[in-house]
Amino acid sequence: MEHDGHGLPIVHESSWVNKNRNLGLSRDAIERRLLTAYGAKWVSWADGVWGKDIADYNIDSLARFTRACRALINQPDNPDWEDPFHAAAYETCDILKIAGLELVVIPEPEYRRVKSIDFVASYANFYACNGAVVVAEFGDRETDNIARTALARHNPGREIVTLNVDVLGEVGGGIHCAPQQLPNA
Repeated sequence: MEHDGHGLPIVHESSWVNKNRNLGLSRDAIERRLLTAYGAKWVSWADGVWGKDIADYNIDSLARFTRACRALINQPDNPDWEDPFHAAAYETCDILKIAGLELVVIPEPEYRRVKSIDFVASYANFYACNGAVVVAEFGDRETDNIARTALARHNPGREIVTLNVDVLGEVGGGIHCAPQQLPNA
């Protein structure tokens, strides 16, 4: 789930209305809980991809907010329409545009060190922290630089730190999936 902090969560239905997460809850019941939990006015839903990866295509591997109503979205330049993730990425992009979001497209890397079909190669799965944004780099100089430049433009005053997170991508995740905050107490 991704939230802009101003009343708009975006979600993939495949990772929420799913027996492996919210067994017995309908989409309407989940939406009511999200609206209450986040003080949101409405939820932007896209179908996602069901049962093809460990996270059922969590939205944070595709699109992330950088401010209210503006998101970075990871898209393949040359989509394979037989690939359910490519098809879902374009469908989600269309839904978010219709919802009125300003979208900044970051292409997927053409080259990557890990060739596995299950590998998650997402620049959108960045981690914003105090003073910095940590983003994956995949060894594709051109798209790594496009992602770094886009994140710098949308995160003024923060250092953009690139990191080889291939080991996370090999198990279906990214840098945004890994950190867990620990309370001081």
